[in-house]
Amino acid sequence: MTDLNALIDRLPKAELHLHLEGSLEPELMFELARRNAVEIPFKTVEEVRAAYEFANLQEFLDIYYVGMNVLITEQDFFDLTWAYLERAHADTVRHVEVFFDPQGHTDRGVSFETVITGITGALDKADKEWGLSSRLILCFLRHLSEEAAFETLEQAKPYLDRIEAVGLDSSEMGHPPSKFERVFAAAAELGLKRVAHAGEEGPPEYVYEALDLLKIDRLDHGNRALEDEALVQRLAGEGMTFTVCPLSNLKLCGVSDLREHPLKRMLELGLKATVNSDDPAYFGGYVNENFKQTAIAVGLTEADVISLAKNSFTGSFLPKAEIDKRLVEIDALVETA
Repeated sequence: MTDLNALIDRLPKAELHLHLEGSLEPELMFELARRNAVEIPFKTVEEVRAAYEFANLQEFLDIYYVGMNVLITEQDFFDLTWAYLERAHADTVRHVEVFFDPQGHTDRGVSFETVITGITGALDKADKEWGLSSRLILCFLRHLSEEAAFETLEQAKPYLDRIEAVGLDSSEMGHPPSKFERVFAAAAELGLKRVAHAGEEGPPEYVYEALDLLKIDRLDHGNRALEDEALVQRLAGEGMTFTVCPLSNLKLCGVSDLREHPLKRMLELGLKATVNSDDPAYFGGYVNENFKQTAIAVGLTEADVISLAKNSFTGSFLPKAEIDKRLVEIDALVETA
């Protein structure tokens, strides 16, 4: 496994499922709280980490939204994004497609411009300094109304040159993809790609809705799709990319033991899975840690790990020439290993 860990450390990879707000480490949370004179319900970093024991998705989200309150200025959003990018760069991530939740900020009186300017400033710096490319995905909060999502899409229009896609996140149960069919159609008309969280806690029916009503280009999570054989065959046949988040699934009790995680089975079923960190500050690991812990738990082989890394690029929204360049880079590394 040491050799496999070394391969994971060296492999170029893309991360396709990362919530910027979910990369807010407790240390930065306290720093920003002091900077902005914002009160938070924790006295120490250790107290924050002790609170990161969740029974379900909603318990996590309750703390996640508290953490957002410290993000106020453009510099805050820059610092948040840059801290994540430094960790991604250390994990040999060459491309990121990151989610942000503007409604979690605009509803607090922070302007859309402040949020996106801070984030893109850090993304541009990473590209310039390291050649770490990026795409930005605007997520609608599904516990809010579709009307609120339309308002956010309208706010985004001046910045569409920096936004690649729209997504759907937050509380899944009780908020099916069909709730957002019209706003996803409007996003498509603007030339935006579409992704959605489905089948994390929600049933396979939510995955069908994401495919047929939202017309997604990529499926976020998707674990429960495996409960429906016909759906598995369809997803495999269409080559749909799954953005799988193993440590997230463990932390939020989607699986009770990482050895039960379906990642290996997904590959065996011909599904195009990738490995991602989701909300790493809360779930105990960035992308390489997700690879390493899951490899041990489910018995990933070297070929599995290489396939997962390649899937992360072929499932990305990069142009074909850039994808091909990254695949050549992976092959060259494997040949010299």
